[in-house]
Amino acid sequence: MARSCPRIPPDDWCVVHPSAVSLAPEWLIAPEDPNALAPSVWPASARRDRDGVLAIGDMSATELVRSYGTPLLVLDEEEVRARARAFHDSFAAAAAAHETTARVYYAGKAFLSTAVARWVTEEGLNVDVCTRGELEVALAAGVEPANIGFHGNNKSVDEIERAVQVGIGSIIVDSAIEIERIAAVAVRTGAVQRVLVRVNNGVHAETHDFLATAHEDQKFGMTFADAEVAVARIRELPGLEFVGLHCHIGSQIFGVAGFRESASRVLELHEKLLAGGDIPLLNLGGGFGIAYTSVDDPTPIEQLAAEIVTAVAEGCAARGIALPSLAFEPGRAIVGTAGVTLYEVGTTKEVRLDSGASRLYVSVDGGMSDNARTALYGAQFSARLASRIGSGGPALARVVGKHCESGDIVVDHEYLPADIAPGDLLAVPATGAYCASLSSNYNHVPRPPVVAVSGGHSRVIVRGESIDDLLARDAGISANEGAR
Repeated sequence: MARSCPRIPPDDWCVVHPSAVSLAPEWLIAPEDPNALAPSVWPASARRDRDGVLAIGDMSATELVRSYGTPLLVLDEEEVRARARAFHDSFAAAAAAHETTARVYYAGKAFLSTAVARWVTEEGLNVDVCTRGELEVALAAGVEPANIGFHGNNKSVDEIERAVQVGIGSIIVDSAIEIERIAAVAVRTGAVQRVLVRVNNGVHAETHDFLATAHEDQKFGMTFADAEVAVARIRELPGLEFVGLHCHIGSQIFGVAGFRESASRVLELHEKLLAGGDIPLLNLGGGFGIAYTSVDDPTPIEQLAAEIVTAVAEGCAARGIALPSLAFEPGRAIVGTAGVTLYEVGTTKEVRLDSGASRLYVSVDGGMSDNARTALYGAQFSARLASRIGSGGPALARVVGKHCESGDIVVDHEYLPADIAPGDLLAVPATGAYCASLSSNYNHVPRPPVVAVSGGHSRVIVRGESIDDLLARDAGISANEGAR
């Protein structure tokens, strides 16, 4: 049975039970060795050398920090490629077993750079984008426009024009207004644009409310009734080709039950719409989960693919309709585990409460500016010393950043060696998705670089910012210089 630690706000965790004076949540088990690496949380290449120094892609953490500083997001190229291949091959095989085809889209919003776009497309994936900026990065990487899907609930006319101009593979329609916008651009440019309609099927993913994207009262997609009207309008407008339905029930989802139910509901609408013409494609989204802590137990990729495709095939057979081509969007599951963020410890302090409970606060030189997920979603992460083997026993710790916010938490609950000290390097795994993408300059902290590692080599794939970069954006500084 796949399971994960609950995704609830941090304050709700900190209940001190009279019988056990501890601030540790029930799911967090004190390890025998607080230096041990849980394999499911780290890239496959992660290991310690004889001195206890963490290595990723055969590059030691200490060497990486000497070259690039901290904070530093390290991305294991081979991990990204391997997971992209696994998703591509698993869904292709599952679809072939039912005599159809499947395509897999990499989520640009999880993390996008030209290097990553090239990695995933070389492994057979398509790419989905949701802004002009993401589209331009994908195009700059050489991604074939026909292999790009354009998402978003508020695509501007400029974004639609650019997408149609380059020959984008599909646009996922989110509202009736977009239908008219896309049609107008297509007619004006003489194009025929393929579109899908995003629907809300009422399936609620077992995840944080902000990550659940198929319930009715939220900004994405249309109700089934509205979708019927939308499809009818698309079919009567020149310049548009309706190719299928799209749904997405959430993010960081374990198990397949939600996907089975989602497929069943969407197939009801799919069958109804077949009366008006062929529907060659069904996109069931994704949002498959990864392990952030040792208790997370994500469903194996092969099992996900086989069971979801089988559920769709059985649903089509029961309705007596042809199985369409399928599409999936794994989300963080491709890049998330490949990322490890390195920090330097600045200060530590033990906080003791009147109850007798205590927690070790470990402050690092980054925080919510490079990892906003804990503050946004109450997300849980893991952490380990990266520059040596800790000799102290396990101490309940909270890793916090340097920002002027009490909610600036990187790792809410973790056991670290009690002798962790200023100057140590700390590694936080599973930061490949939605960390760099959500990064900011809060408190005027420069965003860190992203470095790819593979086979004992490293290279910068996204340059970090400097204080000069931040100052260069301040028009008042250049104005004052001109006045002098």
